[in-house]
Amino acid sequence: MKLHLTNPLTKMKVKQQLILLFLLLVSPVFALNWYANARAEDILKQHVTSAYAELSKQNLALMNRDMDTVSRVMTTLIQHSLIQSLNPMIGDTADRVRQYADADKLLSSYSMGMNGGEAVYYYLYAYDPNNRYEFAPTPSSKFKAVGGVYFYNDKQKPEWIDEILSKRGKGYLRIMNDLGSSSRPDTLAYVRAVYSTSQGNQVVGVLVATNINRKLVESMRTVSLPDKGEIYLTDYEDRVLASSTGPIGDRLELPAELRAGDDVEGQSNVITDGYIYVQSYQYLAQQKLIYKIPTRSLLQQQNELKFVIQLISLVYFFFCIVVMAYFWRSLLTPLQRLAVFTRSYVPGKKVPAQAAIDRNDEVGVLMHSVYGMAGRLNSLIEDRYLMEIKQKEAQLQLLYQQINPHLLYNTLESIYWKSTLEGPSESGEMIKELAQLMRIGLSRGRELITLEEELAHAKAYTSLQQKRYEYGFSVAWDIDERTLANLIPKIVIQPLIENAILHGVRNMGEDGEIAVIASMSESSVEIRVEDNGYKETDYEAIARLLEDDDGSAGAGYGIRNVQQRIRLQFGAEYGLTYRPRKGGGTVAGIVLPVKREL
Repeated sequence: MKLHLTNPLTKMKVKQQLILLFLLLVSPVFALNWYANARAEDILKQHVTSAYAELSKQNLALMNRDMDTVSRVMTTLIQHSLIQSLNPMIGDTADRVRQYADADKLLSSYSMGMNGGEAVYYYLYAYDPNNRYEFAPTPSSKFKAVGGVYFYNDKQKPEWIDEILSKRGKGYLRIMNDLGSSSRPDTLAYVRAVYSTSQGNQVVGVLVATNINRKLVESMRTVSLPDKGEIYLTDYEDRVLASSTGPIGDRLELPAELRAGDDVEGQSNVITDGYIYVQSYQYLAQQKLIYKIPTRSLLQQQNELKFVIQLISLVYFFFCIVVMAYFWRSLLTPLQRLAVFTRSYVPGKKVPAQAAIDRNDEVGVLMHSVYGMAGRLNSLIEDRYLMEIKQKEAQLQLLYQQINPHLLYNTLESIYWKSTLEGPSESGEMIKELAQLMRIGLSRGRELITLEEELAHAKAYTSLQQKRYEYGFSVAWDIDERTLANLIPKIVIQPLIENAILHGVRNMGEDGEIAVIASMSESSVEIRVEDNGYKETDYEAIARLLEDDDGSAGAGYGIRNVQQRIRLQFGAEYGLTYRPRKGGGTVAGIVLPVKREL
């Protein structure tokens, strides 16, 4: 007599089985809790130190981005023609007054606002050895608090000017006082010497950006530390440059174990009885970002973290092996049968008869779903096969349609040679140029061609039009040879020449002039089609037309097509613009990236 034993777990759903498994696995935690209480504090300190070490590194990177922003603004100001023109100049006082006022406004316009009504203000201390700006304030003036221009000479200059000039144009952080107002506290400033861009070592002056410490404090406030946690930015002598809690300029007392190395970047941390110190440093900048976290406040907020210890993990691991062995037969065996089916199934072939499944839990639902998915996959493969057949038919139809342009091009070539044999004629030349237009238009299916090929297409079209209008206008070509190998969407210059003829020089006779100019910079190629047409042009309407992506407008299809094709190829920063030409007429410009064939 055989006994049939039924496993009671097969009657339970997976959710219920997992609840039972959870209860069995959690029960040892209570037995091991006493050990966790003894080790939780040390583990918490180590984990928090590691977490804040990574956060400190990111916070220092954020501050560096803030400093990079200030540095870029300073670079822009240094290169500004107005700042450069403050070199001692020959001219009347009115010119110098105007220059001083404009420079003052320029510096004010670059102030960067911050929370609380503060801002990063920019000061320029301009070198005026001959005292030509005697009407302007000197560094001893105290009425400017929001940035501006001061002038100094060799006899009257702040003591820190020589220190900044000795850095030879390198920017660095410096604590300043009495800057712009006698009532202002000390401020952290980013300072940099300004030299003439045209005369080498000639000193223009010194640029100073104030309130950098308040800018850095904004970045510090993005970090949430426990209660009474403090953040400091110091130099390698532990002098406070910026702080989330107090003034700057004081020396910060740190544990002797907290050292900064001579690596380019690095981190260190120290755990004392009262505080956790996390430090990120940058040797080249001579700066350190320090988190000072009170351990008492930290432990009060994180009391529940008492279960992460290595001994519990080890004991827990062996206990889990015993428990999981019990559930092996209940869960893994049916999944193994399902795996055998999935390995033997070949997509596209008939799905075998579904095996009997006598369970209603999630595993049973999974098995039903896999068999159903296999059937649906077969249907999808069949649909894909039919779609590929239709795609092949469409490709064949497209190939048939491409035969007609090639046939017409070859026919035009034959007519041209026939005309040549009968004797040179203007009609034969026009047929040749039309054939060239079609050949470049086909371009063997390429979307991008070289500028040299595109210019050949444009010249053929222009020649045809000159013959049509009996040379009623002239065309000049000014092409930088470096641009000839640059890639360009085909048929973009011809529409611009066509517009220049129809809307510019068509009725001007021999007075009509068209110029095609191509030039190249480090990152872009500019192509201009200029005409001396006398008609008034609505450039705002053309700009709206070029931005009309839906193609709803009837007029201007050609230039809108050019604009859309350029932007599809290279992006929205490139494209077509129209503007008036100096001396009368219109300039159509195309800006493209520098791109060569690989």
